[in-house]
Amino acid sequence: MNRRDALRYSFGAGIYALTYGAFAQTKVDSNRFRIGACDWSIGPAGDIKSFAVAKQIGLDGVQISLNTASDHEHLRKPELQRLVKEAAQQSGVQIGGLAIGMLNQIPYKSDPRTEAWVQDSVDVAKALGVKNILLAFFSNNDLKNDPKGTKVVIERLKAVAPKAEKAGVVLGIESWLSAPEHLAILDAVGSPAVKVYYDVCNSSDMGYDIFSEIRSLGKDRICEVHLKENGYLIGHGKVDLHKVKQALDDIGYVGWLHLEGAVPKGKPMLESYIENNKTVRALFA
Repeated sequence: MNRRDALRYSFGAGIYALTYGAFAQTKVDSNRFRIGACDWSIGPAGDIKSFAVAKQIGLDGVQISLNTASDHEHLRKPELQRLVKEAAQQSGVQIGGLAIGMLNQIPYKSDPRTEAWVQDSVDVAKALGVKNILLAFFSNNDLKNDPKGTKVVIERLKAVAPKAEKAGVVLGIESWLSAPEHLAILDAVGSPAVKVYYDVCNSSDMGYDIFSEIRSLGKDRICEVHLKENGYLIGHGKVDLHKVKQALDDIGYVGWLHLEGAVPKGKPMLESYIENNKTVRALFA
């Protein structure tokens, strides 16, 4: 097998098994990349046990949820922040980032309650020592073909951006929007504290040229990256992981690569994520 074929990870299960053990010992360049996973992908959102699970998988960190459907406060409580810090320390797994997935159900573009969530998330991120906060714009919060909702979001981001700038925290927009549509929002807000949280699978599903988009956005507009597949292991679905790596290399991206989804039907999550972790580490070494 030549190097190009190996990096594409298109080989079959039999060949994969032969190299599987070698992947386990591979470490990524810690000066450039750290590999994590979303807490909602390796367990229930908001569950601090995700740090122990991440340790089993061999991950560097966990992207944690600010709040949940049953607890809108959650990490806005100092006591919960303390417990998260303790869980991270005990497991030796880092707090890899913060996300507000609840915005998909209770939308930032229309519900006034969410303004406090986003404002407070800056304080939480600073308290937990993380830089990036994912703001989810799907389902009820979708901005595609919604100029009215987009206008509200721009105004709300303008209001919170100075606080985020002062705290050294970045608010990352993850949505169905294209790179030009994202850039229009970023330019309208006009703050280095608002960037794009780039999900390679979501953008592929929309039919965007993700490799051109990554290069056009560049490292100054992408705060963090989701490596995801729906129904497949990472490297075995529609996303060409090797070309993603090339695009990230071209823009000089440095930061977290958080794994999301990527559990085939009928395959256990833990087994899937051990394989996903090894695959990503083998390529990003």
